[in-house]
Amino acid sequence: MTARLTLALLFLGLALQALALYLMNHPLICTCGYVKLWHGQVFHSENSQHIADWYSFGHLDHGILFYGAAWLLMHHAGFNARALAVGVTGILWEVGENTSMVIERFRAVTISLDYYGDSVLNSVWDSVIMMGGVLLARRVPVWLSVGVVLGTEALTAYMVRDGLALNTLMLLYPIQAVKDWQMALWLH
Repeated sequence: MTARLTLALLFLGLALQALALYLMNHPLICTCGYVKLWHGQVFHSENSQHIADWYSFGHLDHGILFYGAAWLLMHHAGFNARALAVGVTGILWEVGENTSMVIERFRAVTISLDYYGDSVLNSVWDSVIMMGGVLLARRVPVWLSVGVVLGTEALTAYMVRDGLALNTLMLLYPIQAVKDWQMALWLH
């Protein structure tokens, strides 16, 4: 598989992701009417509506971790096939994450109490950032990839008491003590 074909398929996937979210009635951009590069408030109606937010770090980590898994499972397939496999998983996750069923699950068991899904812009950028994680994992030593994942998880846990690991834990196996700890930051 050539790099050109891989890029074309990834761009097609992003276009289909955007179309799917639009057809699921997600707003193209924040309903506030403007676009910001960064939105740093978790408990806010504009969270997951702009280009990047605290959860963008988790998407970067997703790219790094899934590229590592693809490398292990598809070692002989080549980079382009592995990148496409990770890209497809990220795109499918983004569409699935924005279904009513998953949104309701997030609202029920995580700190995302007022989460109503991503804007199309935010969701597509989540996938782009995830692919940035793939490119990073391909270019840097494994120890640095591990350091980035651990560092971003520590940063988001410290700053907003959430991150890829905590969000995944709470989505799959909610622990009330963890939710209480997370909420305590925002109740002050």
